[in-house]
Amino acid sequence: MEKDARIYVAGHNGLVGSAIVRRLKSADFRCLLLKTRSELDLCNQADVNAFFEAERPDYVFMAAAKVGGIGANERFPADFIYENLLVEANVIHASQRSGVKKLLFLGSSCIYPRLAPQPLHEDALLTGPLEPTNEPYAVAKIAGIKLCQAYNRQYGTNFISVMPTNLYGPGDNYDLENSHVLPAMLRKFHEAKLSGNSDVVLWGTGAPRREFLFVDDMADACLFLMERHNGSRIVNIGSGEDMTIREAAELVGRVVGYQGDIVWDDSKPDGTPRKLLDVSFLREMGWSPATSLEEGLQKTYQAFLKFRL
Repeated sequence: MEKDARIYVAGHNGLVGSAIVRRLKSADFRCLLLKTRSELDLCNQADVNAFFEAERPDYVFMAAAKVGGIGANERFPADFIYENLLVEANVIHASQRSGVKKLLFLGSSCIYPRLAPQPLHEDALLTGPLEPTNEPYAVAKIAGIKLCQAYNRQYGTNFISVMPTNLYGPGDNYDLENSHVLPAMLRKFHEAKLSGNSDVVLWGTGAPRREFLFVDDMADACLFLMERHNGSRIVNIGSGEDMTIREAAELVGRVVGYQGDIVWDDSKPDGTPRKLLDVSFLREMGWSPATSLEEGLQKTYQAFLKFRL
């Protein structure tokens, strides 16, 4: 990408979008097009078309999405499928209409079948039933991937799709009702430490295995792929390593400095038993993450403390 290219980062205030903006600025890209939700409603097709016609971005990072953990997906399934379908369809369609050179669509590792062989290879897409607890969100993300591939086939666009693993880092959502597993744990342990609670209750059994990636590493991978990868082949982005939720909780507790007990509420759902991405394609291209989970959690906790002040 040219340093003076016009680059639109959709969802620039979110976890991933803000990290992409940090990465682009560090690489000296000078013309970033950033709009808040109040300035541009991505659910409104007319507004999105008008923005693309006026600003004519060269490149688009599609990081805008309605996201949340198991609890939020269970309570608001209609919101998750409806809003994500609208946003991705509007941005992808406007990108084609306005002549965007290249678009990067951010999917999610939850697109893969619940019981697909591990680690999850990109070819596993649509080979089996999805995880019920986040199926509406996953269906919306699959639709976004298929939109990109269809536009490439029909219009000759260069819209690429990437599948990140579970992300965490500065700018995360710490709302206990709607957040993902690591930020929810971090907040619970922090508040338990402050209040002197003798135990923290977490959902499930702690047995499922998950892979985690620091969001700034994710942003670096996105820039890497935007500059080097073309076409409709989807690409997994992850660390290539996983651990149990129980092990992750123990690590978060150490980072926060919480010394009480962890109680597992096995009446709550575990979600997918295991979710580890096959990242061999990205490794072969020459990219790997730079941040260990413990180092990333330390940075995230420091950002959380500033956020709370």
